[in-house]
This record gives sequence, C-alpha cells and structure tokens, in this order.
Amino acid sequence: MLFILPKPLLISVLHRQFGKGTLRPLHTTALCEAARKGTREKARKKKVKVEVKKVGFIPHNQRDKKIDLQRQNKHVDDSWKQVSTDNCYVGKYYRWPVYTVAEAIQCHRETHHPTMYNEPNARLMVDVELNMKAEKSTKYVDNFQRVVLVPHKYDHGEERRILVFTKGNDEIEKAREAGGTLVGGVELIKDVTEGGLLLADYQYIIAHTNILPELVALRGLLKRRFPNPKSETLGVNLSEMIRRFADGISYAAAKDEHQQDFGLVKSCVGTLNMDSQHLEENLIHLLKDINTMRPKREGRFITRVLLKSPPSSEQLKIDPFVYIPELYIKPDARKSAASDRTEEQDDSDEEAAAKKVAVN
Repeated sequence: MLFILPKPLLISVLHRQFGKGTLRPLHTTALCEAARKGTREKARKKKVKVEVKKVGFIPHNQRDKKIDLQRQNKHVDDSWKQVSTDNCYVGKYYRWPVYTVAEAIQCHRETHHPTMYNEPNARLMVDVELNMKAEKSTKYVDNFQRVVLVPHKYDHGEERRILVFTKGNDEIEKAREAGGTLVGGVELIKDVTEGGLLLADYQYIIAHTNILPELVALRGLLKRRFPNPKSETLGVNLSEMIRRFADGISYAAAKDEHQQDFGLVKSCVGTLNMDSQHLEENLIHLLKDINTMRPKREGRFITRVLLKSPPSSEQLKIDPFVYIPELYIKPDARKSAASDRTEEQDDSDEEAAAKKVAVN
C-alpha cells in the first residue's frame, strides 16, 4: 500500500535516516529546466535529410529552354495584319509596305541628300533572312561563307590578297594580269614548305588543275583552305576565279545562337552613286547565289530581304521572289512540268499544221 507523506514530515524522516550532513535537497516542484531556445528546432532540422536531385544529360539545344520560351521569334510574319489605306499610320499595327528595288534605292538617295545625311556615296546594304531548317526537322543548314562574282564592281573597302598556284608561263602571266597578288608554281610550293612564305598573309588561295599533284604536299598546311572545286578555288579559268575573289561580294550566313532555324546574311551590293540598274543586277546575282545553298525541302529558304543604307536606320522591304523561285520544286515535278510543256507545244504545232493544210 502506497502512502504519500507531506513535505515537512518527509524532510524529518530523511534527516533521521541519512543524517543532516549527507542530506541532498530535492526538487519537488512540477516545473523542469527548459532547453536552450532553438536547440530542439535545430535537432529536428538535422534529422531531416536533404535530397539532391540528379539531373541527367541535356542536349545543347534544350538547355536554355525556359529562356528560349521568353525570347521573341525572329522570323517576322506580318501577313495577318491589314494593309494601310493611308500614308500616315502606326507601323506596328499594319503590314510592312513592299517596294521595288528601284523605289527603295530612290528612297535611300533622298535620305542621303546633302540637305539630310549628306552622304551620296553611302553603301547600299542588304539583310537576307533565311530559314535554316534542313531536310530533316531536327537538322539545320550549316553556316556557310561564299564569294559571288557580280557584273558591276565597286570599292568594297577590303584588302584581298590572293595567292595563285599554277604552272606554265602563259597561265602565270594571265593570272598576274587578272590581279593575283602572288603567282607561282613549284618554287612557290617550296617556299611555303620551307617557311619562307606565310599563308596567313593571304585571304584567298586558288590553284590551277595542272599543279594539283605537286600541291598535295601542302594539304597538311592548308587544311580547309586547300583548293577544291566545291569552294570554286580550283579550276581551269584562273582569270574568272581571281576576279571573283578580288571584286566579288563576300558574304557569310550564320545561325542565331538561341534560334537555330534563323539565319542572317549581311552584305553590300554597291554604293548609292551607282546606276540603279547596276545595283539591282548585283543584288540579283547575290540572291541567286544564296539560293543555290537551299536545302531540298518544302517551304521558303529566303524569308525576307531588307535594303539599308547607314547611317540611316530606315529598312525597306523588297520582294526577292521576283528574281528567284519562292518554293522548292522537286525534280519529278520539274520533269512533269517540262513534259507538259512539250506536249502543249506538240499539240499547238499539230493544230498549226492542220490549219495550213486546210488553207491550202
């Protein structure tokens, strides 16, 4: 049976049993010492395990997906906008006006008049926007750099040093007359291999096919700059090749860093003091050369062409499909179209012959 003694009686009993010196005070209150503030909370946090999420391999074209979603699509399509019926309107609400090349050149000449920018010899720049999608939807056209020969040369303001490899006194003389910076044969190859001639001093290296066996010794030094027919640096007509690289339009197409299907070509086709017809012909040659790089797929390759002339910020849109085909035509479709044309011509010839017989 359990008895509960009051506090004074309990103390006296303990005094008698253990003595006064050995008695230890007891805490009989209901309250206990609390832990230091925050220690329990820290202990709970230590028990919680922090799970680190492992991220697998992400392809390079999907790493910045959240940022890409916020970026604006660089392919401008304003076909859904209405055409303005007035000559004074807010541009972002209406479709861009399309000019002919002659009209665009005339507009730039007016802005560069002595009463405005006072630069009548300003350059006429061209921005050609490209859809860089390849035949497969997941592939894109590689960046490319080319030089196109134009019928009307102008001062492009670049120093272009051309190194020409060829054999034969006649070919060497023709290359020098055409404008080759340094022309030579086997002795020139020997100078390069011995280190007496630096290839880095020359922007373009072209060669005649007659020296190709000896030129193979420089393949390791030239690497990608080794002359080949695809880049039009190897051929028989040296004069034309030298004129192309000396006086032609040099341009490069580069994909956008964040939007792989958007490419841009920035180039110059002449100066405003040139004849409008000459500027238009240079532009046609440039557009046709760019169109040769188009992939074999449906849809447009060249999406938009803008004419500019710094320091003016004015951008004038032109229609490039007056000079080049808008869509890709498959070879089968071309053959069928050609056969249809021949059939129509045959029918018309038969009808004409029948009419002649009837008249006689």
